[in-house]
Order: sequence, then C-alpha cells, then structure tokens
Amino acid sequence: MLEQSYYEKTDEIIKHHGSKANSLISVMQDVQAEYRYLPGELLSYIADKLGIPLAKAYSVATFYENFSFDPKGKYVIKVCDGTACHVRKSVPVREALEKHLGLGKDKRTTDDMIFTLEIVSCLGACSFAPVMTINDKVHPKMTPDKAIEIIEELKKGECQ
Repeated sequence: MLEQSYYEKTDEIIKHHGSKANSLISVMQDVQAEYRYLPGELLSYIADKLGIPLAKAYSVATFYENFSFDPKGKYVIKVCDGTACHVRKSVPVREALEKHLGLGKDKRTTDDMIFTLEIVSCLGACSFAPVMTINDKVHPKMTPDKAIEIIEELKKGECQ
C-alpha cells in the first residue's frame, strides 16, 4: 500500500490537467516523472478519478514503451544496442556496466535504487556510437572504461 502522500500528489497532478479522460497520458507522464515509475495502485486511482475503465488506462500504459510499472533508480542509464552502436561495440559497454553494478537480464536496478540499466534499440545518436544516456544526458563514443568512470563519479556525488 502506498503512502497517502502519493495520492495527494496525484490529486494535484490531476487537478493541474483536469479530471477528464483525455488527460490520462499527461497525468500518467507527470506521475511517472514524480516517482520514476507508474505505481499500479496509482494507475487504478487515476482511472477512477478520470472516470475511465482501469482496462483502458492499463492498455494505454502498456502500449507506450516509456511507461514503467517497475521502480527505477535515481539514475536511469540507457545503453543503445541499435545497429550503429552494436557494430561499434556497445555490448562490451553494457557488459561492463552490468558487472560493475551487479546487474543482469533479471535484475535491472541496484538494491540501493541509485542505478537502473536499460538496453534500448536506438537513442537516435548514431554518429556518436556507441552511445549511452544517463537521465537523458548523452554520453558519446562510449567505452567500457569511460562508462565505469562516469558511474564512479556519480557514486562519489551520492556519498557527499
């Protein structure tokens, strides 16, 4: 069960966008921006508040790839595995990050909720391949060593 503050914040977001069915995507986007994921309990709450069936809200949330029902870390790392990045060696970058952070196919977020690693099919920055983003900041021409160095810098910032 979520804390009451989640519902209160969601009420603020709904009030901002209006309690109408066509506000669904905007409300879900703002809720996800607030919590870095879309809690299932809040999806049900949103559907009820907007007067739409939960099935409709769920179908929208699962149709768009940017919505996630899984909690994400403070830093969302995306490693591109599109054609340009793949041929320019994005796999060793991904493998180095997985090993360094203790992540893998079945575990995408660190236990401390600081890092989430996602493998994506394209980030649209092919000329910078292989590319990685962290919270949408582009890191071009990535190597395994450079990726680990960036992670270590972020960790230092967390300890201060």
